[in-house]
Amino acid sequence: MAFRRQVGLVGRESECGALDQMTEAVRTGESRVLVVHGAPGAGKTALLEYLENSATGMRVMRAVGVESEMELAFATLHQLCVPLLDRVKELPEPQRDALETVFGMRAGTPPERFLVALAVLSLLSEVSESGPVLCVVDDAQWMDQASAQVLGFVARRLLAESVALVFGARQRIRDLLGLPELEVMGLGKTDAHALLEAATHARLDHHIRDRIVAEAGGNPLALLELPRERTITQLAGGFGLPRTDTLPNRIEQSFLSRIEKLAEQSRLLLLIAAAEPVGDPALVWRAAERLGVTSATALDDETAGLLSFDIRVTFRHPLVRSAVYRAAGDEDRRAVHLALAEVTDPQIDPDRRAWHLAAAAAEPDEDVAAELELSAGRAQARGGLASAAAFLQRSVALTSSAERRAERAVAAADASVRAGDLDAARRLIDIAELDEPSEWLRARAQLVRGRIAHAAGFNQEAPPMLLAAARRLEPFDSELALETYLLAWGAAAWGAADAESLVAISGAIRELPPRPGSPRPIDLVLEGCALLVTEGRGTAITALRRAMTALVDLPVPDLLKWGWAACGLSPAVWDEQVMLETYARAAEVVRTAGILTELPIYLASLGAATSLIGDFATAAGIVAESEGIAAATGIPLAPYTTLILTAMQGDEAEASALIAATIEQSAADGQLTGVTTAQWSAAVLYNGLARYQDALSAAQASTRIAQLVVSVWVLPELIEAAVRVGDDKTARSALEHLADAAETGDTDWSHGILARCRALLAEETAADHLYRESIERLGRTLLRPELARAHLLYGEWLRRQSRRIDARHQLRTAYDMFVSIGMAAFAERARRELLASGEKVRKRSVETSSDELTPQERQIATLVGEGLSNPEVGARLFLSPRTVEWHLRKIFTKLSITSRRQLGDALLQAE
Repeated sequence: MAFRRQVGLVGRESECGALDQMTEAVRTGESRVLVVHGAPGAGKTALLEYLENSATGMRVMRAVGVESEMELAFATLHQLCVPLLDRVKELPEPQRDALETVFGMRAGTPPERFLVALAVLSLLSEVSESGPVLCVVDDAQWMDQASAQVLGFVARRLLAESVALVFGARQRIRDLLGLPELEVMGLGKTDAHALLEAATHARLDHHIRDRIVAEAGGNPLALLELPRERTITQLAGGFGLPRTDTLPNRIEQSFLSRIEKLAEQSRLLLLIAAAEPVGDPALVWRAAERLGVTSATALDDETAGLLSFDIRVTFRHPLVRSAVYRAAGDEDRRAVHLALAEVTDPQIDPDRRAWHLAAAAAEPDEDVAAELELSAGRAQARGGLASAAAFLQRSVALTSSAERRAERAVAAADASVRAGDLDAARRLIDIAELDEPSEWLRARAQLVRGRIAHAAGFNQEAPPMLLAAARRLEPFDSELALETYLLAWGAAAWGAADAESLVAISGAIRELPPRPGSPRPIDLVLEGCALLVTEGRGTAITALRRAMTALVDLPVPDLLKWGWAACGLSPAVWDEQVMLETYARAAEVVRTAGILTELPIYLASLGAATSLIGDFATAAGIVAESEGIAAATGIPLAPYTTLILTAMQGDEAEASALIAATIEQSAADGQLTGVTTAQWSAAVLYNGLARYQDALSAAQASTRIAQLVVSVWVLPELIEAAVRVGDDKTARSALEHLADAAETGDTDWSHGILARCRALLAEETAADHLYRESIERLGRTLLRPELARAHLLYGEWLRRQSRRIDARHQLRTAYDMFVSIGMAAFAERARRELLASGEKVRKRSVETSSDELTPQERQIATLVGEGLSNPEVGARLFLSPRTVEWHLRKIFTKLSITSRRQLGDALLQAE
């Protein structure tokens, strides 16, 4: 076969076959993603070249990761997308602006990297309309972090596009984990012998041949290079000692041996090419000219075997580049980087010029350090946090002034925390503190240390560190100090800090001097947070209500910065309408901004609130969106919404497994919110299943943790379970705590729940009145599940009072509501009570059929039914327009409709 004649593909029939199947699938309209990984020299590049050559009828786009470009944000992505830049203007405005900003085509605020990813997804989707597309990224292990994250996201969202996205890498890459893989292993013995014989001209003694094959481990490049280390005599006679170093080092050493034999000017040309990551021939030759190197003196047959000049300058193998660079002396490397800096246009490519200048610096240089600082600012403006951190870290190393070094070290540490490099952040803060910075810098350094502790999950340590930082920041930056107080309070309230830390932080907030003028939203939030801890809900409720009103209309920049407080505080005011509006707006703002690293958190809150009002279909759609984004971004997602949703649905098997897993993981991580949420969900589940002792145990476990919201919401479950097992003492104690929390709320939600719980412990006449009050109040809320449970408890009480006719009415209402909502366990509990009351009732299933829409399909159908176009739906759900269209075809089939206009009516009929 043809590929057998290519030395690099000997023995690769199965791999080539897999690639052929992939391209054929893409030609028929499917998407394919593949990560080809293996040791250096295993043949990855040869396979990728085979893929490109065999991709007839496909548009091929290529990028190569370059080790020295790993610090330049979006460098690999820019390589890949250059052929498509003329089509960027066709993207929706937010996506177009994001892509143009990160590629330096326009100035703008730093876009969220996953908004950039959506832009690339839309771009590839658009291009694939004209024909199948093959995107190849070789040496992906050297992609810059921003490109890796973007392309990893794109790979996970490709579905219905005629696009193949293939990566070649030496090892598995974190941002690509979970994608389909093809591991390139060593050749088998027969193929290894065939390749070795094809690469050597002398007839080899079989012992030597076997030893070379064994040393190479089937690695094709090693089979080609290792024989070069020996003379013909040695190969034939069997001389030459076995080597013990690693195979990549052996191959690199083989290249080094060849390099060392080159003329000085040839070696210098190779070094210039190795230090110039773009592969621009004109740039290489301009730098060479500055160093006195010419093509006449530097190019010969030997260099042609290692380096080639075409549209781009390329090395025979990446190991040649690394061998050349490693073999050079420090002085030569600095000279080459200086020459490259001098020929790099400071207007067109200032960041790469600054990087070359930094590599050329032998000692601290303030001018270069300042250039790197400017590059960091540009990287941050493009959204390249990792690049900004790298520029700042190098800037610190080149700064001679202790004061300036401390300033840059703090900035570099802060950027490193935001980029997720906590080890580097710790080292930089140590540097800053050793340089004896000003009190202002010490305060900022302490804030960064607190952020490091918070990000690392050291929840006991983070709150007091953040509190100390907030206090030190007050004289210098009052706004930053307030935000730090809020971060400290949140870390203590929802982390695993002890109550003492939360009280200390709340007390410190209370001691802040009043600000002149009308209080701003952050002032109101801080006041409500502090009062909630120091004075209790009764005193805090007014401030909390004012805070929630302000948060609904919070300016977008502030909401993105500290709007997370809205998700934590809104339940405390017992107003489901405000809660839903707050969560929905927060999620929409974060979604529009493309901050996918945080969107799942906001969606979790919105999904939980949507579950509480009994809209399980919408809640499931939110869960699907949240899980999809978490999977695409690689961000771990706590299953809080799924916990409460499955518990309310009464799916015992799924809910129990999820509850147990969450409790175990959250306890190990010290996350009290996870434990309380899981135990609350368990109490709801077991009350629905009428397993009241289990419900009581779970509820008590939840209330024993002093969590500010869930530990209150679980009280109704505890009271109901305790009454059913005859533990009135526990029920009355819990009722007192509930009254303290609910009476201050003064809403139909709080008073409706409180009346229902009081009825469980009241005497006959009072109980009847309280149940009716509960039903009346909850009937004025959006909380259908709570209303249905009020009807159920009233019906159960009436039956025990021998008022069977009245009981049947309440129980029938409860049963119908539970079935309609989808609360299977509670529906079965109501049905059994109806049977006990003497009424015949046919069991109705609340299970979904295989023909019904999935949560994501329902979400897409709803948005399309509201009039959104496919690109608009795709932008909202971070899908390509073609993927939306693919889902719509399935939706139309399931709903037996033929047009978008029919969706609204079809969805209503399907409910």
